Amino acid sequence: MTFTRRELGKLLLTVPAAGLLANDRLAAAFAAKPDSKWAGVQVGLNVPYNYGVRTMPAGEVIAKTTQLGVSAVELRSQPIELALGAPLSVLEPGRDKAAQQKAAQDLREWRLKTGAAKAASVRKQFEDAGIKTEIIKFDGIYEFSDPELDYAFDLARAMGAKAISCELEVDGAKRVGQFADKHDLMVGYHGHTKTTAGMFEQAFAFARHNGANLDIGHYIAGNLGSPVDFLRAHHDRVTHIHVKDRKKGVNGVDGDNVPFGQGDTPITEVLQLIRDNKWPIVAVIEFEYKVPQGSDRMAEMAKCVEYCKAALLSK
Repeated sequence: MTFTRRELGKLLLTVPAAGLLANDRLAAAFAAKPDSKWAGVQVGLNVPYNYGVRTMPAGEVIAKTTQLGVSAVELRSQPIELALGAPLSVLEPGRDKAAQQKAAQDLREWRLKTGAAKAASVRKQFEDAGIKTEIIKFDGIYEFSDPELDYAFDLARAMGAKAISCELEVDGAKRVGQFADKHDLMVGYHGHTKTTAGMFEQAFAFARHNGANLDIGHYIAGNLGSPVDFLRAHHDRVTHIHVKDRKKGVNGVDGDNVPFGQGDTPITEVLQLIRDNKWPIVAVIEFEYKVPQGSDRMAEMAKCVEYCKAALLSK
């Protein structure tokens, strides 16, 4: 019996991972690794964010990503730490502020007791499946203690990532940037619709390893100018872009998220700019538009992947 990659991905989600690993026939079938690097540009996914949950087990993240044929990810820290034994209660504490504060302290203690080196075992799971963890995303990084910031960079290094990512708070970027320089590892700060080029430039001035995770959809939706112009000026500081399509903002109102090709974001122009200049910038698809009736999240993400592939392979 033979399986398509999509069928294998579905099977992975219905059979316990340990059973699959023991099945030589299925292991051999997965020997053909996913490949989403086209014309020299690595296309990836923001996971498990794109799948709708932060605390998805690493095995399920791998299965879904493989099903989509994608070979690179921006991976949140939660699946890694869940695989290393962090209690779910500290990774997903809910909305109560007191519970969140206690969970943050408990997680800090767990991190410093566990250490980051063990993440190499999680890296191996992804790489054995043909998936590179390009970026590691951390939530709440500005509240980290100094040892916890060291842990964050060490975890990214153990995962083989080229950078960490977090939301941009300009004042906090000075301290985080000091740790980035210390560890010789980039930080890609993520901007939203109110994050101007000037705010990124302030962060760049604080540290050599302070960079940008430029969200080209947010940039258009906030009417902040052209992401093409930003990339031309700051490509050496851009760790990765977030690829999404949004309408242009009007009169201070942010533009909507829409399916790829239906908005004002110059997705094709940006991807081809990266391609033609051979910049080592990862193009990470961030899925945020409403799933059309009759479709599902995975089917829509497959369309996004194909859209990026077509853009990179066209002249």
